[in-house]
Amino acid sequence: MSQLFRALPSVDRALDALANLPAVRGEDSLFSVPRAIVRDHVNGFLDVCREEIRGGLYELPEQLSLESLLPRMAAYVRAKSRPHFRRVLNGTGVVVHTNLGRSLLADTAVEAVREACAHYSNLEFDLATGERGSRYSHVERILCQVTGAEAGLVVNNNAAAVMLVLDTLCKGREVIVSRGQLVEIGGSFRIPEVMEKSGARLREVGATNRTHLRDYENAITEETAALLRVHTSNYRIVGFHKEVTLEEMVALGKQRGLPVLEDLGSGSFHDFSGMGMGDEPTVQQVVGAGPDVVTFSGDKVLGGPQAGIIVGRKAWIDRIKKNPMNRALRIDKMTLAALEATLRLYADPEKARREIPTLAMITASADELKVRAKKLAARVRRELGELCTVALHEGASRVGGGSFPERDLPTTLVRIMPVAASATELKQRLLDTHPPLVGRLEDNAFCLDPRTLTDAEFPLVCDALRQGMHK
Repeated sequence: MSQLFRALPSVDRALDALANLPAVRGEDSLFSVPRAIVRDHVNGFLDVCREEIRGGLYELPEQLSLESLLPRMAAYVRAKSRPHFRRVLNGTGVVVHTNLGRSLLADTAVEAVREACAHYSNLEFDLATGERGSRYSHVERILCQVTGAEAGLVVNNNAAAVMLVLDTLCKGREVIVSRGQLVEIGGSFRIPEVMEKSGARLREVGATNRTHLRDYENAITEETAALLRVHTSNYRIVGFHKEVTLEEMVALGKQRGLPVLEDLGSGSFHDFSGMGMGDEPTVQQVVGAGPDVVTFSGDKVLGGPQAGIIVGRKAWIDRIKKNPMNRALRIDKMTLAALEATLRLYADPEKARREIPTLAMITASADELKVRAKKLAARVRRELGELCTVALHEGASRVGGGSFPERDLPTTLVRIMPVAASATELKQRLLDTHPPLVGRLEDNAFCLDPRTLTDAEFPLVCDALRQGMHK
């Protein structure tokens, strides 16, 4: 055994050999990785080899020479040297996939972010006066143009938007909300908990499935600060059910001198009703109904960066802007750049539908997806040959992100059955490819949905499948 240990190459010899290896497809040469990082991973690999020696996996010193170990060592070091946060191929068919980064940005938004990062900018500089300016001025005007609101403000996500509004307008007083609207959002955060942190006191009215206007009327006291309506975008109540309409709520608020707040959750500027997606309201429709403040997300169906958008009547928005908490929740220059570029696309609804990836994916037709599925299947068959069998199957995609929870989108799935492994094993192996490929299992097959894969990603999909089947 001592001879086997002595046969292991030195760290310095291994480093020199790795530095001279050519780059592999899709990855930089190991020469570009800092030597200190590569050294740590080489030591880790050699520790693995020592454990294998103790386990009796080697018999001859020649098996532990640098030449023998180099291919495996290079693969180990490359895998360990990759960034932890990296690109993933989304073959799940879930468009706004919360765990995979939600919405993809339009090309113009990506370029705007690059410009904001690569150069100085007028982030808080008024080019007309040469004096200090407001970062919100870059998006407020176009936000008002698109939504029809009097004023607007942007913070880092919608939970922050709700908390900031309640902290400003309702702290220490009661906010009336229907029991059927006390939703839980991603990460197990709940609306009551957000309200509690804001300092507002929750006053629940109605029953889980039915709330009437009189429930709100009877609950109003001198302690009431606002009426809150939470749009249940991530679930639906069906059957014996009733909710007070926004128009009824607005009328009551005006009658009793109380602001009406609407938390839309996943806001949308695009009307999907023509696709049979139900009566999900657009931000424009909600603003037009007259609530005082509306909050919604920028990175879900809207198709922009992560942001919490607040729009409404100027008098209320001006008060919210002055809240000191606003500074703790403000967005950075990259988010501002991406959001402005996304909002500008909405000035032309058809252009927005084509160029904002989220909208393009959601509105893709079943016929278009069938053509693209055939194209992907043909490529997989051509490049992987007898490693797997491939078939097409009708299936369903989802919008995701808590939006349109009961609505399926028709699609065509590419069903892949590996010959030398189970579909479950392949799914797990594909998480360790470069880049990782995430799909779903249906009827004992690994399935890919072309709705959330671009044609340009098809070669990467085949590369990942090849890597997964050879592991």
